[in-house]
Amino acid sequence: MDMMDKTPKQIVRELDHFVIGQDAAKKAIAVALRNRYRRMQLPEEMQEEVTPKNLLMIGPTGVGKTEIARRLAKIVNAPFVKVEATKFTEVGYVGRDVESMVRDLVESAYNMEEDQMYAQVRGQAVANADKRLVKLLVPAQKKQTQQNQQENFMQMLRELQNGKLPQNGVNAEESEEVSDSVRDQRLSVNEQLKRGQLEDQEVKLTMDDPSQKQNGSSDMLNQMGIDLNDALSSVMPKKKVTRTLSVRDAREVLVKEESAKLVNPADLADAAIKRAENTGIIFIDEIDKITSKSQQNSGEVSREGVQRDILPIVEGSAIKTKYGLINTDHILFIASGAFQDSKPSDLIAELQGRFPIRVELEALSVDDFVKILTEPDNALVKQYIALIKTDNIAVTFTIEAIHKIAEIAFAVNRDTENIGARRLHTILERLLQDLLYEGPDMQMGEITITEAYVEQKIGEIAADKDLARYIL
Repeated sequence: MDMMDKTPKQIVRELDHFVIGQDAAKKAIAVALRNRYRRMQLPEEMQEEVTPKNLLMIGPTGVGKTEIARRLAKIVNAPFVKVEATKFTEVGYVGRDVESMVRDLVESAYNMEEDQMYAQVRGQAVANADKRLVKLLVPAQKKQTQQNQQENFMQMLRELQNGKLPQNGVNAEESEEVSDSVRDQRLSVNEQLKRGQLEDQEVKLTMDDPSQKQNGSSDMLNQMGIDLNDALSSVMPKKKVTRTLSVRDAREVLVKEESAKLVNPADLADAAIKRAENTGIIFIDEIDKITSKSQQNSGEVSREGVQRDILPIVEGSAIKTKYGLINTDHILFIASGAFQDSKPSDLIAELQGRFPIRVELEALSVDDFVKILTEPDNALVKQYIALIKTDNIAVTFTIEAIHKIAEIAFAVNRDTENIGARRLHTILERLLQDLLYEGPDMQMGEITITEAYVEQKIGEIAADKDLARYIL
């Protein structure tokens, strides 16, 4: 459990690489995460009594609420799901039920545990995969006759009648005849594989159909925590597809298959449930849109009904998933909303009480826009410079130009609709539209974006409020 042992200051420092400002929100989230680590250090009987302090982030759109939550999950390496409250419907209505967010969280935890356990057995899995690759590269003559196939089919029927689960396929070792020449070839190929000389050679591989897992069960059954694939896979033969892959890619497919044989699925499912219970984070966006006072939607009963359906999950309840029962007592819930047409007190009282930590995010200033454009590791200006560089054009922004862009973004947000940092995407796309269009035909060159260029391209549009409303 090394994901939670970061100090609050370390978490805030890492968030600073991606999110500008909003220090109060970062601090509150960092403390909430550290408290989860502190809880795990307590005696077991006390651990059960300490519940997570859920957060409610309040602030206009585009100021960093979602970005904070998204980056947070990567920093602490915890199972994380982001859901929008407006996507859910009250029990009895057609649509997604709120319990599906917990199942999605368990699925995320399962994938993380699978990666971790597969990494532990990778050495053995690679060795097994290479043995299979040698046989694929130097196939032996099959000696299985029609009589053998009939005997295998009858054997499968007998096992079914006796209540046993039939084995898929036949043992490759039993079904092939290996001559001395084939053995010699395989030894040679095995040596070449070890030296990495065959990585780009193509090989035909028969594998499980990757689309079968996704399409086998209906959404309704998945919502009830039932996976028909698991129930039927041992009885019905799996659908196979044949693909031509390089040895490098084929090895990864085989390594995954071999890893699955080396890992106990019951241990994997149990570890996934525990990880989700103790470290899972569910981020519920647009929670303000399901208040009865919100005018964004029709159907007041349905909106309050969604709140009442969310309540027991946040309070703590047992949810059935295909990996087992999960208790939601210690999952951390982070909710967010702009609350422009409503306020937090419009949520039902019981739900308000389950989000004791309230953090208000501030509207972005001109200086914030300048920092957003230039400071983060994934800053917008850096992204556009890199994109245009692919056409052999070096673009430079003067600091005056960046300040001008920030001032225009701030002014348009103030005079029209405040959409926060998202305004910068629209303005930069408009500003660089000609360059992005003409770039591939320019072959190469150096271009400097100056304050005058910004004024020429978007200054007049921004000055006209009616025009800015539609274009910027």
